[in-house]
Order: sequence, then structure tokens, then C-alpha cells
Amino acid sequence: MRLFLVVLAVASLLTGCNNKPKKIQKQVWTDEALLDSVQKQTFNYFWDGAEPVSGLARERIHLDSIYPTHHKDIITIGGSGFGLMTIVVGAERGYITKEEALSRFEKSVDFLEKADRFHGAWPHWLMPSGKVAPFSQYDDGGDLVETAFLIQGLLTVKEYYANGGEREQKLVAKIQKLWEEVEWDWYTKGENTLYWHWSPNVAWKMNFPVGGYNEALIMYILAAASPTHPVSKEVYDKGWALNGQIAKDTVYYGLETELNHYEHDASPVGPLFWAHYSYLGLNPKGLTDAYADYWKLNVNHAKIHYRHAVENPNKYKGYGKNLWGLTSSYSVKGYAGHRPDNDLGVISPTAALSSMPYTPKESMQFLRYMYTEQDSLVGKYGPYDAFSLENNWSLPRYLAIDQGPIPVMIENYRTGLLWNLFMKNKDLHKGLEKLGFSTTHKNDN
Repeated sequence: MRLFLVVLAVASLLTGCNNKPKKIQKQVWTDEALLDSVQKQTFNYFWDGAEPVSGLARERIHLDSIYPTHHKDIITIGGSGFGLMTIVVGAERGYITKEEALSRFEKSVDFLEKADRFHGAWPHWLMPSGKVAPFSQYDDGGDLVETAFLIQGLLTVKEYYANGGEREQKLVAKIQKLWEEVEWDWYTKGENTLYWHWSPNVAWKMNFPVGGYNEALIMYILAAASPTHPVSKEVYDKGWALNGQIAKDTVYYGLETELNHYEHDASPVGPLFWAHYSYLGLNPKGLTDAYADYWKLNVNHAKIHYRHAVENPNKYKGYGKNLWGLTSSYSVKGYAGHRPDNDLGVISPTAALSSMPYTPKESMQFLRYMYTEQDSLVGKYGPYDAFSLENNWSLPRYLAIDQGPIPVMIENYRTGLLWNLFMKNKDLHKGLEKLGFSTTHKNDN
């Protein structure tokens, strides 16, 4: 689903820039030191690298200073949701003080209250003025998937401060109001499915019903959980689960995919961000419904990507147990949705690193490779977005939606912090119960 980021007009900027990875003298790194290093660097994308007016996440940061027109300070809504969770990590890890984190959250929430919304949903992109920045010709209104990622982050912050003092309670109340103002039911068009977009200028012209497994599970769960504008279980079963067709899985690299990843083009497994975005706060451990065991789903998804790299059917340079992981990211020619059956020889570090809870050994092997076997693929905000040894290609560039899951999912691996916070939300549990989910994580409120 994320493939339609291809509308970004960056292709012409991404060709012809070759930075060959270089070997460096090896040094001793403990696993803990490696995890600390990558978490702090990727956190800084959302702290030092934030858009200054809102304190939210820039869509991209290019250290080579080449940007698409007027894109330097574009604010990404989904990436900002990831960034909010990253700042919680930073406060808990001591990268910043809790006072600094609270001030940033207040700034960002105040901005979001005043920014453009469309039946409660934010657009994919915002300008620092708070006005919508069109993502494509007709995508100039509400984006429900990006809004769901933002709400996931906001509700995590809400739970982080749930027992705080007067100042914290003011922030909690503001977040609850933003959550309650999202009109999830509006985005059904009165049908039994959720639609991705609505615009006051072109209405439902994008015509993008969201169904079949992809990154948007959290959207359906939040829509069902809404205390003010909920959708019914029928919307989930008929829209998302396609009347049960979602459960028609397959076996790929010897592993069950658990769900049908590509209903419409018969690809056996999706890019790895599908195993990350909805699960930054939603804990897949012990999470089941009528269609899947979500821990098995994500573990197998990550292992399939790993096995693909080890088997390396295309004989790409460098692929193996230390170099693996495909997802939607920058690519040699623009932006591409990399996955095992659409492998262009491009590795995206977020794929393996954000899979740390699912494949700790394999992900740690990749992390160790990145920080000890070369010196040109890691910069001030962590590993660059993508690279290809096969094509002798890399760029010193970052995308918020790729950097954000890294510190969050690593923290979930290390301490379960974000899972524990988000899963405390009482509204969330009502939605899970409505949709027939079982979870081992109890609501503590």
C-alpha cells in the first residue's frame, strides 16, 4: 500500500550519486553499546532534526542538501506519530530530560490543534503554517492511515503522562480531545470499509478502500475503539478482512505467511514496514483474532526476508546473514517498494533493525555489520535510508517513516516500553474486544 509514495518527485535527484562503502578497522562493540548508539542517533532525527515551528518530524532530511522543491520543512503526520514515541524513548533513556520532552509534546499538540484537519483527520503532509501540503494532485485532504499512526503516538504520550501533575493532565486532556475529534465513521462513506482519503476539493476521488493485509491494521483497531466516532465489527470483517479472504495465507521460504499479504497482485509477502508501523504501540505478542496470530505473522514475515537474503536467488553482492531486509524506501531510481519478489538489490536498514523484537539474533547481526564493517553508510541520524552494494549506490539521506520505527521497536525489544504504554489505553481495549481480539496484555487503567 505504501507503494504509492512513488508519487514523490525525487527520482531525478537520486541517480548518479555513488558512495562506495569502505572497510574500517574493527573495534569492539558490545550488543548494548550498539543498541544504545543506533537508538540515540535515530532519536536525534526527531529531536535535533525536527521541524522547528511544530516540533514535529520533517518528512525527510538530506545531508547532501538536495531537496525536492519546498520540501525541506514539510511535516509528515505518520512520521510525527513515530517521532512522538521516539521522544518517549529519549526521555526514558536519558537523552533528554522529562521536562524537555514535556515541553516538546506541548508544542506539538498545540500545533496539531490548530493545523488543518478534515473531519478530524490530518493530511499526509503539513506546512509549518499548519496548512495542508498536497501529497499528490488529489491527495490534499484527510489521510486516515497517517492519522492512525499519529493517534497511536499521541495515545502513547497520553499514557506516559496519565498519572502526572496539573501540567501533564492538561496535555492528557488535549490529546484525548484530538483523539475524540477524528471522525473514523465518516471515512466509511456509509459502506462496510474504511477509505484512506477524503478531500474538500475532490471528495472521494482517490477512491482507496483499505482492505487485505498491509500496514493499516492499527487504523481499523483505532476506528473500532473510538469513543465518539466508532465503526462496527462488520466494517472490519468486510472491509479489512475481505469477508475472510484475508486469511488465505501461503508458504514462502518454508514459512507460513499467516495472512494474505497481497490480495490483488498475488505477491506472497509485503515489504517489512508492514510488520512495524501498526505494532509500534500495538503489542503483537499474544494478539490473535479470527484471522491470525499476529506474533507468528510478524516473526515469519521478518524471517522470510532474512531467508531470502541468505538464499540470495538474484546473487546480489553482500546479501547474507549479516546483510538483509527489504522495505519501501529510497532506491537506485527514485522510491520503491522492495520485497522478496520485487528485490532490486537495495537494502533498507530500517527493515532488519525495526524487526529486532521478531528476529533478535538476525537483526543484531545486521546492526553489528552496519557499525563495524563499513564507515560510509551511517551518519548523524543513524544508518542512511537505503544502499546497494550491488549497484555501488548510497545517499546520505533519511526518511522519517523509516528512521522512526528503529528506536521504537528496539526499545520494545529491550524493555517493552511503548507496547506497555499504548496497551494501557482503555479505549483501545474496548476496540480490540469489539473486533474479537484476544490479548495477553491487560488494561491497567
